[in-house]
Amino acid sequence: MDSFLKNIDNTWTLFLDRDGVINKRIVDDYIKKWEAFEFLPGVLDAIASFSKLFGRIVVVTNQQGVGRGWMDEEALNAIHQKMIAEIENAGGRVDAIYYCTDLKDKPGNCRKPSVEMFERAKTDFPEIVASKSIMAGDSQSDMDFGKNAGMFTVFIGENNKTANVCFDSLHEFANAILKQ
Repeated sequence: MDSFLKNIDNTWTLFLDRDGVINKRIVDDYIKKWEAFEFLPGVLDAIASFSKLFGRIVVVTNQQGVGRGWMDEEALNAIHQKMIAEIENAGGRVDAIYYCTDLKDKPGNCRKPSVEMFERAKTDFPEIVASKSIMAGDSQSDMDFGKNAGMFTVFIGENNKTANVCFDSLHEFANAILKQ
């Protein structure tokens, strides 16, 4: 277990990917309406636990389904508002959600692994410090985003050699921190 987990307190920030970490990912598609959104097992309890530990919890998510015209930003924001309401009903919180709707082949896009969403979060919350931040995600672009921003990285899913630490689920990650 990496020692950085022992140092987490309310001066730390947790960055979370959405699809595949908070909710079930739809392979080769996108969550286009709330009815398709399904929290992964234990996520609501995990975020409630994280809310007691971390000073900030921020969701950063690539959402090129909007860029492809498969949904609009209004639908995306409605999904996020309902997600936040469910998290709050379970005793958790999300301080902000940053998303990028750019297509991945657009030059200079804001998608992870670009650190643009991290920089936006730092502008909105100046107390965020990269060396006291964790990126939890389920893709290589999430790990690269975290590394590019100077954060610790937690891979959710099967082993990832570039992450600081790996867990099978967000719930498992929360339990590991609580045991510290």
